[in-house]
Amino acid sequence: MYKAVLVLVALAVCALAANNAVTQQFIEFQHKYNRFYSSPEEFNHRMAVFETNLNRVSQMNARAANPVFGTTKFMDMTTEEFKANVLMNKLPARQDPRKGPYQGQNFTSPVPNSYTWVGSGKMTPIYNQGQCGSCWAFSATENIESQWAIAGHALTSLSMQQIVSCDPTDYGCGGGWPYHAYAYVMSAGGQDSYSSYPYTAENTPCAFNKATIVAKLSSWTYVTQNEDESEMTSYLVAHGPLSICVDASSWQFYSGGVLMASDCSTSIDHCVEAVGYNLGGSTPYWMVRNSWGTDWGLQGYIELQYGQDTCAMAQVVTNSLV
Repeated sequence: MYKAVLVLVALAVCALAANNAVTQQFIEFQHKYNRFYSSPEEFNHRMAVFETNLNRVSQMNARAANPVFGTTKFMDMTTEEFKANVLMNKLPARQDPRKGPYQGQNFTSPVPNSYTWVGSGKMTPIYNQGQCGSCWAFSATENIESQWAIAGHALTSLSMQQIVSCDPTDYGCGGGWPYHAYAYVMSAGGQDSYSSYPYTAENTPCAFNKATIVAKLSSWTYVTQNEDESEMTSYLVAHGPLSICVDASSWQFYSGGVLMASDCSTSIDHCVEAVGYNLGGSTPYWMVRNSWGTDWGLQGYIELQYGQDTCAMAQVVTNSLV
């Protein structure tokens, strides 16, 4: 009987220590990401979500070929909240790349072993879309910004809010496709500057002013019609960063390193921008720019395993033409 009581006491002490450790981690998380909760009940609820996510991260890393998951700024969100508030949850029918515009690239020169547009002066800083599934508008806007600069114009931040609010084909914070965004910008006569039409992370009424147009498009193209990553690599080197769409459901807990194809699904719910690659080393990867701020991932970037259509990244690859 005495031994049984000692065992129960020891278990209780271990449980209390574990709870204290989680509480300490949660408080550190709050301080790091400036989280404030409206009541003790909300605090306790979010800490419970945080603890559940810590367990999920541990399980994901145990299964991963290359553990890349950790404590991120999304640790106090449930999976359902993350999908509803950060990812796209409403999409128009997806166009078949084989039926869309395609220039038929014929690259003959070998590409370098690694290449990046980061630091080239042809990319704007990392953005933060907030709790709005407007990634598709960010992906298209980032692509247009780079193409406009590569064409010889001044690098300028453009208005993704114009696309979110004014594109009649897509669903704003619900979701959309970058190629629809290009088509809208072409029909509108161009894209406004960020400074004159700033981002609000909301589905606000269209307030586009043609008088403040900065960049114009002539057309757009699919970069590959058959998920050919070598074609994507050659195009990126020759023409600039690429708009891509992905399955980002596992990205909620990404903290650094190469995310392997086995850690992803292929149900597209997010759009981003491929900005470079590295074919050397034991695990070749793509460098991908995200729109969740610099306090996520690798200062706003993620590395995706090359050559495996990781997270469906080679399925909807487009580029704007200025």
